[in-house]
Amino acid sequence: MVDATTRFFEDLDRRGYEPLLAKTSGTLRFDLHEGAQTTHWMLQIDRGRLEVTQEDREADTVVGSDPRLFGDLVTGDENAIAALLRGDMTVSGDLRLVLQVERLFPGPADSRGPHRAFQREMS
Repeated sequence: MVDATTRFFEDLDRRGYEPLLAKTSGTLRFDLHEGAQTTHWMLQIDRGRLEVTQEDREADTVVGSDPRLFGDLVTGDENAIAALLRGDMTVSGDLRLVLQVERLFPGPADSRGPHRAFQREMS
């Protein structure tokens, strides 16, 4: 069974282009820490064109989280900005990239609009 995080990144890679990020360019590496093990997801954005790989290399922005929290972010059960403010998620580098990509995360279950599309697919 594929987890929500893997589905989220595979969906982004399949999309190839995201209009919400048409004015955005940069690289984000998501480091999901579980004990001594870290899973890396690299997201490259070039004016909305997306490419996702699983590699540990330099990025404009590095986001650190535990896998459970990140799974909650990509299903809409948690809010990325709230997690940052609580210190549950770390960011180094260009915070603006995180704020742009955060718009791709689904909203809460009772919300409407484009953020709900991914969460409906997960159900």
